[in-house]
Amino acid sequence: MSTSGLTHFDAEGKAQMVDVSGKPVTARVAVAEGAVHMAPDTLSLIVEGRAKKGDVLAVARLAGIMAAKKTHDLIPLCHPLPISKVAVDLQPDMADNRVTIRAEVRTTGQTGVEMEALTAVNIAALTVYDMVKAVDKAMVISDIRLTLKDGGKSGRYEAD
Repeated sequence: MSTSGLTHFDAEGKAQMVDVSGKPVTARVAVAEGAVHMAPDTLSLIVEGRAKKGDVLAVARLAGIMAAKKTHDLIPLCHPLPISKVAVDLQPDMADNRVTIRAEVRTTGQTGVEMEALTAVNIAALTVYDMVKAVDKAMVISDIRLTLKDGGKSGRYEAD
């Protein structure tokens, strides 16, 4: 490990891919969440299936799943992982004028899937934005965070 305590940097401060070869293979899971806030009319458009580009929630779900599988291509130093499950759920929230997004990623391996879950939520949110931006450019993507991580040396983490 580097002198800084951050595993993605060597002793001289140069970026490096973490060597996980000595870690045991364990079951890993990560859950991330986020939201896309929008005008009430925009959310109605999505819920009623009137978006010109198609089924916004279905397309965003697929985009999130695909993104989780490609995280290592998007984020430098991420390990390619044999992902065993990706579930992305998008729920319209009419009371708060938003779509909430939740992604769960699982693997059995030597490193965790936090980045894959976070990537899935981000790309699903960007896809929602892209599909209805013609009617609502003021949408806000927010609150993207890791809510659960389990497995590996550091064990379990659950957000408040």
